[in-house]
Amino acid sequence: MRVVNRSLRVEIEDQMKQHGYNLNQVAELTGINVGNLSMALNGVSRAMTIRQLDALARVFGKVPGWLYELYTEECISEEKLSRPRLIPYLVRCAEVGRNDCIEPVISKILDNPKNVSVIFPVAEKLFQKGRYKESARFYQLVVDNVKDSFSEMLAMSHYRLFLIAQGTDAEKNWKSVIQFEPFRKRLPENHQLAALLKLAKVCYSLEKWDEVERFAEELIELSSILHELKTEEAVAVEHHLVYYFGMGLLFKGIALEKKGLYEKAKKVVQEYADLEALLRPLDEAGRKEAEQFKVFAKANLFTLEVLMGNDSILDEYAEYLENLNQVNEILSGLTTILKAANIYGFCVDQVLERFSWSIDRFTMFDNDLINSGRHLWFRYHKAVYEFKNGRVDKGIDDTVCCMSLAKKMNRHEDFVRCVSLFEKHRGQASMQQIRRYQFVAIREEMQER
Repeated sequence: MRVVNRSLRVEIEDQMKQHGYNLNQVAELTGINVGNLSMALNGVSRAMTIRQLDALARVFGKVPGWLYELYTEECISEEKLSRPRLIPYLVRCAEVGRNDCIEPVISKILDNPKNVSVIFPVAEKLFQKGRYKESARFYQLVVDNVKDSFSEMLAMSHYRLFLIAQGTDAEKNWKSVIQFEPFRKRLPENHQLAALLKLAKVCYSLEKWDEVERFAEELIELSSILHELKTEEAVAVEHHLVYYFGMGLLFKGIALEKKGLYEKAKKVVQEYADLEALLRPLDEAGRKEAEQFKVFAKANLFTLEVLMGNDSILDEYAEYLENLNQVNEILSGLTTILKAANIYGFCVDQVLERFSWSIDRFTMFDNDLINSGRHLWFRYHKAVYEFKNGRVDKGIDDTVCCMSLAKKMNRHEDFVRCVSLFEKHRGQASMQQIRRYQFVAIREEMQER
């Protein structure tokens, strides 16, 4: 009998004696079949599972992870791996923080590089449970040890690491795009759709408009092909294919708008305004998705009209935003309105007053991938607007707010732009505003050092 198995059994039997339990009582308290428990403790024909060990720990009042250091021989013996026991064991070790148990097991697993296939399902189980930080460690092991660059397991690991990396730090987000991008077309088709959409969103947040357009066009092409092949169920997509097709057009239109190609953008918007005509025939779910894109199209046509200098629709646009009653859409709309006001000299004071209640809530988006960037640009355009209209005090407040957002998101160019704007009006700033500005600026200098 293996020494470690005897040690594990002795520890458990010792606890049974201390608590005055016999085998039947322990079986009843843990919910483990008495026969299975007997065989597991004696190591006759059945090794103990990690769930059984956890159940015993609860009965004996022990902390999660009790005796995990003695469990490894249940999983690995004589250079043989037991996947059914090893995978849940590593998952539980990660969940309860028994990193001391993980390292030696990983070392034994990777003695044979082919065993990396055991590590990937551990990462997947942790990811599905929302344990993203813990799963990243195992995905990285797959990335570091899989040599076949066309491996689907490798592509999925890069994809998961890309998703896990996303936050409001612009530099980290861009680095994750660069690392994942070469693997996007090696994913299963259902994951390709989601990955292309996520890539477009991340690049939108980074204002990488060429990349947004490229990923959007790939999304349009793939979703169109899958729709024509009628593979909706076969690829097990999270959303209807109409959704991915529409989102591809949506992001392509946005990219064209941001590059100042307003007429081209309008043509794209008009396409997703009538998806049903493009993708016939559609089922009921597809028609519902198409209806939603009509709403998006209406908002984005307003956006393009305003950016092209049409101030006659401002009241209609404001009424539309008010009826939507969605703070994120109001943020996007007001940012566009302020940008146009600064370019064409519109007066939008009434619009700002109309949505003052929403403006006070924009801080709710400061940890959001897309809307944090929108909030930053809203503050910048509002600061410029306030300065142009002689409201220096408000302009300085918005500038410092924009600086703080740029600092938080690690957007150095935007930070420098705000510093330049503040310095231009420093002479009219109050001492309190100067102190706030210096506090944010000093924090930036300290971080650079």
